[in-house]
Amino acid sequence: MLKSRIKKLAKLVIPENQRRKLRCYANKIRFIGFRFKCPICNSHLRKLDPFGLKFPVLTEKNVIGGGYRLNAQCPICHSSDRERLLYLYLLKKTNFFTEKAKVLHVAPEGGLSRIIKTRSNIDYVTADISANNVMVRMDITEINYSAETFDVIICNHVLEHIIDDGKAMSELYRVLKPGGWGILQVPISLSLDKTYEDFSVTDPSERETIFGQFDHVRIYAMDYVDRLKKSGFEVDRFNWQEDPEFCGSNNKYGLLRSENVFIVNKP
Repeated sequence: MLKSRIKKLAKLVIPENQRRKLRCYANKIRFIGFRFKCPICNSHLRKLDPFGLKFPVLTEKNVIGGGYRLNAQCPICHSSDRERLLYLYLLKKTNFFTEKAKVLHVAPEGGLSRIIKTRSNIDYVTADISANNVMVRMDITEINYSAETFDVIICNHVLEHIIDDGKAMSELYRVLKPGGWGILQVPISLSLDKTYEDFSVTDPSERETIFGQFDHVRIYAMDYVDRLKKSGFEVDRFNWQEDPEFCGSNNKYGLLRSENVFIVNKP
């Protein structure tokens, strides 16, 4: 009862932004340790929270980026393992945060987006087909921008939701400048030889069973690279576990093992 009254009183006298800061500080103290470090919020942590879905198909098909995993989500800023990998790649392996660039960020990750917005070198556009916390409502199969508009495109865990992913890839290629690059991550099965899709499956519960999420329409395999190349992209893969800057065997940043970064370039 006393705890409830204190919470009600706090809401009356402390502004919401200050309450968020206080919760953040309290959690930093609660989870403080030296096993992990979150590069998004710079917290030192004794553990990370579990994250991901538990549908059997994600385990059976060994889907990287889609299944349930321990020590995956930061308890302070709620960044996921895949978001931390994306940020570290941009920070350590590119000039993203120093060179001037016009950037399109589709379905933006919250923590990374907040960091990008603080950088004066970046002309930043966030987009999503339905979310409210973006600058532009956008269907990436019909991007309402002229050809060769963007220097960099970030579009992660989006294409598995789109029936005509080839059209989406072609549109992303069209609006990217020659010499531009992007990061296009998707959940990928390490067990399948070929991407599995079945567009007759429309029931959300059936999609959960078959694809591992109610709004997914496929499970990608390593032929994902061939799909990207078909749209005109050159494709590179980065394996963070082979790079000492990413604390490979130590995995201090709590990254998702076996996840590669898929970097596309427009010649």
